[in-house]
Amino acid sequence: MRAFRTATIISAFVFIMIALSYAAVPLYRIFCQITGFGGTSQVGHLEWFENSSSSRNSIDFSDNQIDLKALENEINTLNKDEMDSHIQITPKKSRVITVHFNADVSDMMPWKFYPIQQDIKVMIGETSLAFYSAQNISDSAVVGISTYNVSPQEAGIYFNKIQCFCFEEQRLKPHESIDMPVFFFLDVDMMDDPKMSEINTITLSYTFFKLSDSDTSTQIS
Repeated sequence: MRAFRTATIISAFVFIMIALSYAAVPLYRIFCQITGFGGTSQVGHLEWFENSSSSRNSIDFSDNQIDLKALENEINTLNKDEMDSHIQITPKKSRVITVHFNADVSDMMPWKFYPIQQDIKVMIGETSLAFYSAQNISDSAVVGISTYNVSPQEAGIYFNKIQCFCFEEQRLKPHESIDMPVFFFLDVDMMDDPKMSEINTITLSYTFFKLSDSDTSTQIS
């Protein structure tokens, strides 16, 4: 009986450790997004974007069905009062930050990936829209996924992305291209952080990785 109980305890312990190992990556991702650890940007919450059925229908990052005109029209319909009420921020016009955009691909990734704009001037507290472009230069369909980081590292907690393509699987057919938007703002609390007083340039970097062949086959089928 004692041997059976010992075996049961050991089996349960092994099962728990395996479960925790599978959960480690998503839990770490959530931790980084909440704390800004490692230069990870925050996730901005915009009620109109989350609740808008038209936005959900026209912008589908998993299937690469992105209606850029619909996104532009959605943004243009917002006036300053609506934006302030949803994001609950007040722009401070005394500070302008240059946001630099960087793009990389892993060694095994047969894509061209680059920012459409190299830099933009951003007023702290105001929303901004940027675009990245990706092209599959191979003769086979490829599924990729991107990660991102913000530098300097201290700026990550103030860089709020309302909508982006990070951590979403992107499938491109042979020689297919796609433009992907990044909708973001810099938190006004950045103005009160002494460590950020001399920071005038922030870099947003994305890196695309190719999923394994087995994962790609599953996606394509």
